[in-house]
Amino acid sequence: MITRRSLVKGSAALAGLAVAGDLMGWARAWAQTEMQFKPEEGAKISLLRWRRFIQAEEDAFLKLVEAFTQATGVPVEVSSETLDDVQPKASVAANVGSGPDIFWGLYSLPHLFPDQCVDVTDVADYLGNKYGGWTDAAQIYGKSGDKWIDIPVAYNGNLINYRQSAIKEAGFDTVPEDTAGFLELVKALKGINKPAGMALGHATGDGNAWVHWVLWAHGGYLVDENDKVIVNSAETRAALEYAKELYDNFIPGVASWNDSFNNKAFLAEQVFLTNNGVSIYAAAKAGANPADDADQAAKDAAPKMAALAEDINHSFWPIGPAGKPTEFHICYPMLLMKYSKVPNASKAFMQFMLEAENYGPWAEAAVGYLTQTLNDYKDLPFWTSDPKIEPAKFAAERTLTAGGKGSVGEKAAAALADFIVLDMVANACSGRESIDGAIKIAERQAKRLYR
Repeated sequence: MITRRSLVKGSAALAGLAVAGDLMGWARAWAQTEMQFKPEEGAKISLLRWRRFIQAEEDAFLKLVEAFTQATGVPVEVSSETLDDVQPKASVAANVGSGPDIFWGLYSLPHLFPDQCVDVTDVADYLGNKYGGWTDAAQIYGKSGDKWIDIPVAYNGNLINYRQSAIKEAGFDTVPEDTAGFLELVKALKGINKPAGMALGHATGDGNAWVHWVLWAHGGYLVDENDKVIVNSAETRAALEYAKELYDNFIPGVASWNDSFNNKAFLAEQVFLTNNGVSIYAAAKAGANPADDADQAAKDAAPKMAALAEDINHSFWPIGPAGKPTEFHICYPMLLMKYSKVPNASKAFMQFMLEAENYGPWAEAAVGYLTQTLNDYKDLPFWTSDPKIEPAKFAAERTLTAGGKGSVGEKAAAALADFIVLDMVANACSGRESIDGAIKIAERQAKRLYR
């Protein structure tokens, strides 16, 4: 098992190699002594991932890819799609038996077609034994029955993002830790014309995150422990009544927001509280320090972005009547398709990516936007470098999984893909349906899935 000291040492060693111009040195040694899976002769890997939210994360990932290729001789072709497009492309590939070897998607994507995923138990066991084991939620997402059908690479910690000056002006020192206090804050922000806003369109990440939180915070669930549909309940009604009060105090237009709208609105100072990863903060910090070759507009905006970054902070989600954290953070699983002709090479890449010498620098480049699924990585040094990102560190410990009380399987994955809970909340909040009408629609949809 690695320790905090070894993590620091490993990251420092990799940084030293980069400075010395021999970034590939460790990777070559790894390929000779640590690689558990021998790539097929002439192997070439194709990988489709979610489109990056932080440029430095993508840059670090591509550097990792380059190191793997240099060390093993296996090229990796990387393409990217928006969060909303990864799932349908993976589903089509599973159905036709052709496409990228590896999909790097979100939530319970592999559970839409578990029989089309390669068993990667050997990869998961190797990594888990070496790095302190997997978090409980990661195991739920990674396993179908007794076997692992994906490697849960990371979580995106979906947090409350807020402007410290705005909540202070609204009469609050911090974001309240309870749902009643949180509603009062949202009302107060509207009162000073510095409103909150959270996505209610088909926003796979941010939209799903907050509507599941609000449902679970009030004790409502789509299904119970036996996957019986129980959404038509007093708890769900209470959740929708609360959500509608929030919505009535949000900036207008959130019913059409996708995953990018809240980021843009926050950076443009149209909203002063939203839910997101720490990518808004990372973007502000990046804008405060433009590259030497940046255009003049970026350089002129730097002082404003620096002030914005200084004013941004993050908090956990408030606790509701359920009396415990009911957060819903995005898991990013990496799955290998059965039609792939290079399973060994693909497994080797998965192993390589999550080795400490790679994972630490990559996670650091993501500025806390991505958080660990392996227990030992909670001690990565960068987590203590900036207290503003620290809440993201606990995402894997605080999150519930896609099924809520129920299983994470094909039905839960389909319920997410069909936006059943998100549409229920949007219908009730926007007035497209009454609260009872919105619940009944969701109940019918869920019963069709959970037959």
